Formats: sequence, structure tokens, C-alpha cells
Amino acid sequence: MAQGHVTVNYLPDGNDWTVTVTAGSETRTAQAPGLISARDAAEQLVEQLVPNSAGRVVIHLLDGDGFAFSTAYLQARHGLSDETTRAAAQQAAAAAAQQNPPNPLGGLR
Repeated sequence: MAQGHVTVNYLPDGNDWTVTVTAGSETRTAQAPGLISARDAAEQLVEQLVPNSAGRVVIHLLDGDGFAFSTAYLQARHGLSDETTRAAAQQAAAAAAQQNPPNPLGGLR
């Protein structure tokens, strides 16, 4: 059976990461040292909120940006430091913002 999507947002918090998982009206938060640990914590929170994985869709975001999360997570999985991971995420977010600047009348151009 299809379910609504689950959103996982990651935010750097000093040397740690804050993870917020939202499924419908329910939200859970955790902190972890490093992005890979944060991803593991997110999986546990998702399982708590939505135990049935059939039809479950999980969207991972770094400060609201899916591309930035993918870039940062792949950097971390390949053994690059958290500083390098954060720098890659910031570059990805900046590049995305330049490609889709906000429309002064609202929305994206």
C-alpha cells in the first residue's frame, strides 16, 4: 500500500549533524557525529515513524536541498572529511541557487 513521503533534513551543528525526520504530522530529531552516522540515525527514526517499508518514500535533504545532500553524502562515503563534505554541500547549494534564482514575484524562474 502506498504511503506519504518521509522527509529527512540534515543540518550541520558544529562538529555534529542534526537530523529531523518528518512523516505527516509526526517529527523526530537526533544528533550524530558525522554525516554517515547521521544517515544511520535517520534510518532508525524513519523506521520508528513508518515501520512498514512497503511503498515508503524517503527524501533526504541537506538544509532543504536534495542535490546538496547527495553530493555531501557521497563525499562522506568516499572518506572525505566532514569539512570537505560541508564545503561540497555549500558549493552544490550555491550552484543550484545560481541556476534557479528566486523570482521576486514568488517561486522559481
